[in-house]
Amino acid sequence: SGLVLVKNPHLDLMEEDILYHLDLGTKTHNLPAMFGDIKFVCVGGSPNRMRAFAQFMLRELGLAGDGEDVADICAGSDRYAMYRAGPVLSISHGMGIPSISIMLHELIKLLHHAKCRDVTIIRIGTSGGLGIEAGSVVITDTAVDSSFQPRFEQVVLDDVVVRSTELDKELAEELLACSREIPDFPTLIGHTMCTYDFYEGQGRLDGALCSFSSEKKLEYLRRAYDAGVRNIEMESTAFAALCGLCGLKGEFCRFHLL
Repeated sequence: SGLVLVKNPHLDLMEEDILYHLDLGTKTHNLPAMFGDIKFVCVGGSPNRMRAFAQFMLRELGLAGDGEDVADICAGSDRYAMYRAGPVLSISHGMGIPSISIMLHELIKLLHHAKCRDVTIIRIGTSGGLGIEAGSVVITDTAVDSSFQPRFEQVVLDDVVVRSTELDKELAEELLACSREIPDFPTLIGHTMCTYDFYEGQGRLDGALCSFSSEKKLEYLRRAYDAGVRNIEMESTAFAALCGLCGLKGEFCRFHLL
């Protein structure tokens, strides 16, 4: 049917669903009227970047205004920022799995309540590249954990639930084809490794703690590269797992800064 699905039978028993961190709700807002025609959702870490992206999309789509007055739909919350440009929703998610997970739960419920169909969600932003040219864009085919496995482990009560992190392969190829029209950025498809930490988890030597040598770090990164990893960040496994379970066609595009 193409509908965005929720996998929670308790929602049907609730008189009102409050999306706390988005400052939206099923009783306070007409979600189908506000969001029912959304076809694309682009998410990224920084509120300012997502505002700038919404302004860019307004210009690209030829919509009224210069975008300077684009409104933050979640202005009543200081957790996330959300902007709209026609059929495109632009939302910030903060840093790390807990932050993006909270946003995605509420975004997926929002799209479900709004009765959206055939929605594509794309994560855009920056990452650390591995063995690739600076300025490259990595389109993720599979998100992997720190052991290079395509899985997301979520503790639910006292059980460890393992979920798949496969992303939409056709969408990845479609984005790669689009990239050929923009020669300024080398673009490739590869695995993205997701960690729970920016410093120790990604093998950095400049954190407040470091218990490994530079040789050990390089050996680990070589193994990651040999396993197909081309960039490292902190949200992809949770993104892939939640979107896959709820019927959202999802993809990860990351710009390698360094």
